Amino acid sequence: MKHIKIKSLVVLGSLLMAQSCTEDFEKINTPPTTLSTIDPGLILSKAQKDAAFSEGYEYPNNQFGSWIQHWAGGVLISSSRYIQQTDDNLWNDHYALIRNLSQVRNQILKGRESDPKARTKLAIARIVEISIWQRLTDLFGDVPFSETALGVEAVNNQPKFDTQESIYKKLIQDLDAAIGQLTPTDESYGSADFYFKGNIAQWKKYGNSLKLRLGMRIRYADAALAQKTVTEAMGQPLMESNADNAAVPTFNDATNGNVHPVLNHWLAGSPDLKYLASALVTQLVSTKDPRLPRLAQPSVNSVKAGAPAYKGIGVALTDDLLKAVIKDDYSTASQTTFFNKAYSPAIACLAMSFSDVSFYKAEAALEGWGATTDQAEKFYQDGLKAALAQNPYNVTTIPADFQEQLSFTGLSKEQKLEKIGTQKWIQLFGRSYEAFIEWRRMGYPALKPGPNLGSTNGQIPRRAIYSSRETLLNKPNYDEAVKRLSNGNSYTSKVWWDKK
Repeated sequence: MKHIKIKSLVVLGSLLMAQSCTEDFEKINTPPTTLSTIDPGLILSKAQKDAAFSEGYEYPNNQFGSWIQHWAGGVLISSSRYIQQTDDNLWNDHYALIRNLSQVRNQILKGRESDPKARTKLAIARIVEISIWQRLTDLFGDVPFSETALGVEAVNNQPKFDTQESIYKKLIQDLDAAIGQLTPTDESYGSADFYFKGNIAQWKKYGNSLKLRLGMRIRYADAALAQKTVTEAMGQPLMESNADNAAVPTFNDATNGNVHPVLNHWLAGSPDLKYLASALVTQLVSTKDPRLPRLAQPSVNSVKAGAPAYKGIGVALTDDLLKAVIKDDYSTASQTTFFNKAYSPAIACLAMSFSDVSFYKAEAALEGWGATTDQAEKFYQDGLKAALAQNPYNVTTIPADFQEQLSFTGLSKEQKLEKIGTQKWIQLFGRSYEAFIEWRRMGYPALKPGPNLGSTNGQIPRRAIYSSRETLLNKPNYDEAVKRLSNGNSYTSKVWWDKK
């Protein structure tokens, strides 16, 4: 009997202990020194910084600056000579940014679209995510979209490649929804937001400006949708000045990882990453552009000779031509601004600028989309003046011998487009993804490929190459996407909107 009583007490004690453990299970299993929840502000900050900085790195993850002839490239970056190679980092890095941002809507703030503490945060994270999706599809074309970034419960290791056309339609739709969620009285990200410090009015301008960009990007592929999208955006508040620029600050007195990415070319120590291309330098010299001395450095030998002059190197040179290059005869990026770690104030890394938006508005006005054709010149002038005033150029008084560049007088519509495209190309120095994308769309300036035939038979590449991982892990869907490309998974195939 005594044995039975003792056994009963043991069982009862075990049950009580089990109940106590169950009640405190979450507390006991929460590590005291690690995060159990993630601050969405940290995710936003990192995404904004990484997305902006990646545009300025020319190597190893980026060769587009030499393709559109801002940088001269060289033997170090073989793809700058049109030699086709897969860049898995470009693909992986964009999807990493998207996966991280998607956590905000799929996990951290999921289901709180009506909560003032979460609604606007969700919208802002979604807008940034949409901007990265646009860049990804603009670089590659058709990409896995609808079956990705759906949350941990819906991981798909073999997602289909959506067509770029369908992606664009969904991005426009999703952007409209996100802009509609922005509420001035809601809690925002504050200082965690590098772009606007949580200012909702500026986020609305940015969202509408992104919609304008989405619409203009597809103008030669789907004119009806482009016109509708652009006209709607033009009817809403857009970026109004350089004070509205979406930018990430840099810190030249901090670690190399926080300096402007163009400066990292200098710190990396390779001469191939320092020299400017002939097309860019020639354009600046021939038009007496006041940005020239702030963007380029006179060649070393010209300074030694007592006659400082600017000269760029040709792109995609053959081995024999490269061997004959005397580097001191050519210009690097300026050592007073971009290549100067002591330069103050540090140059902000731009994600989208008022200048971008003004050039889009000028182009839209020439079509009569949301503005009249006689407004195009003023929008163009706004864009060029804003580009000149950006740090590190800081040109606020236009020299007399550059005034002609502000005028549309006597120009045909196509000549006006050429002027817009050329000035946008200059303005996008240091933002190589966007420069490559817009050059393909507009076709200006009319760049000549370098002499090295590479893998393209001497053509300037039109897209990036899919990650090699897709051929191993997602081959059926990869094969289907490649079939839709005119020249297969190559530099010379064009994305859907690349029609001009």
